[in-house]
Amino acid sequence: MNTTTRADAGTGALADRFEASFGAAPHGVWAAPGRVNLIGEHTDYNEGFVLPFAIDKRARTAVRLRGDSSVRLLSTFGGQGLVEADADGLAPGTVKGWVKYPLGVVWALQQRGIDVPGFDLLLDSDVPLGAGLSSSHAIECAVVLALNELTGAGLTAEEMVMLTHHAENAFVGAPTGIMDQSASLRGASGHAVFLDCRDQSVELVPFRAQDAGLVLLVVDTKVAHSHADGGYASRRASCELGAEVLGVKALRDVTVADLEEAGGLLDPVTFRRVRHVVTENARVLRAVDTLRSHGPARIGHLLDASHASMRDDFEISCPELDLAVDTARGHGAIGARMTGGGFGGSAIALTPVRDERQVRDAVVRAFAEAGFTAPDIFTVTPAAGAERLS
Repeated sequence: MNTTTRADAGTGALADRFEASFGAAPHGVWAAPGRVNLIGEHTDYNEGFVLPFAIDKRARTAVRLRGDSSVRLLSTFGGQGLVEADADGLAPGTVKGWVKYPLGVVWALQQRGIDVPGFDLLLDSDVPLGAGLSSSHAIECAVVLALNELTGAGLTAEEMVMLTHHAENAFVGAPTGIMDQSASLRGASGHAVFLDCRDQSVELVPFRAQDAGLVLLVVDTKVAHSHADGGYASRRASCELGAEVLGVKALRDVTVADLEEAGGLLDPVTFRRVRHVVTENARVLRAVDTLRSHGPARIGHLLDASHASMRDDFEISCPELDLAVDTARGHGAIGARMTGGGFGGSAIALTPVRDERQVRDAVVRAFAEAGFTAPDIFTVTPAAGAERLS
């Protein structure tokens, strides 16, 4: 989390639009990035290891406190228009649409005993929606950063991670872990965030693909996903069942060496779910060691193995994701995998700069030939975490 103030080209325009919409200037503009998970999928809620990074796409919120309990929310996207709510009357399950993310933060702050007055908020975001790049957490992190400052709550980055996690789980109803918030609030330019989800400890690991002649491509398949849907919850339930049967606090405590015995104790489906989490934790640790010792050019095989595990053991891929990964690998990428919660969203492809155009063109062509919606393909680099812009 960057506590300095750094304006960007669109900050003034957002502040002007806020004033035009609400009749007064905002008290400030805050931003929080989306994230790409380099490796470590569905390990966070199993108290394991993840390696995401904040990306150069983010949500920005202009906010002004009010003298009453009224909350007025407006976004620059969609056609919902102005939404009004009462800060004193929030409860889980009562809010729909994008406003459940900022209002969930308000509710979670109140649950912590923090008095949150009414406020006006204008949201702008260029994090693609439903693409597995954590657009919802970017909103939550920008809002919690703003309200933490404006209310004088004094929460640390770690406390804001847990607060937005509570909002996501209990108010929004999505059973996610702490990875996305941690990347958004604790990310740093040029680095991936190596997070131990058991104790929230973070180490920043250099990830400078360009220095190695590489680029990280994101392929947004346009297959929208939602963490609040049943597929994600059922995978989490399988993990919890596996931990219970194996007699451990969380799957973090199961090693690769334990899998042979686990196979005799678990039903086939639960075993596959457990095997993914256990081997994925091991891949994260190997990726961190490899980045430190050899750099990003040597992690491609780990990305490939991660995707195969998510496709076959965790069963959270889809035809579009598999096609994106296979096509990228077949046309020059040194490693590729789906990223995010699965059932749609995006794939990433670590690609030599010289092969970038070839990979892009091949994926677009493959999607067209398969009759899929044309994907959106773009590059991402590790960016700064949440910060005040003005």
